[in-house]
Amino acid sequence: MEDEKGRTDDQIERGDKEEVFTKVVRAGKRTYFFDVKSTRHEDLYLTITESKKRMGKDGKMFYEKHKIFLYKEDFEKFTEGLREAVTFAGNGEATLAARDEVTAVEESATAVPASEFSDVDFDELGSR
Repeated sequence: MEDEKGRTDDQIERGDKEEVFTKVVRAGKRTYFFDVKSTRHEDLYLTITESKKRMGKDGKMFYEKHKIFLYKEDFEKFTEGLREAVTFAGNGEATLAARDEVTAVEESATAVPASEFSDVDFDELGSR
């Protein structure tokens, strides 16, 4: 049998020795678990689990879960992106930094280095 986090009875009895910190957030029909875990080399990483109780076709309840693994080197960029997305979802406007980033990406995608231009005389093109 599984709990909300998808752990089996055996895993629960053993204890999840790699788990360092857990924050549970109940939000309506969903529960979110923010688990800080440690690797064998004692590097920390974060798992974010969304859990939702569902009714199976056989009438038995089960937990549907989705999990994201987030590693230390990505914390800052992930947090920044999440903050901008939440801000946009809340008020329909991107932050100034997000707009600047989109503009920079659009400009770099359309910009052609001068070295790639050829020396074309447009007057010559019409004389054929």
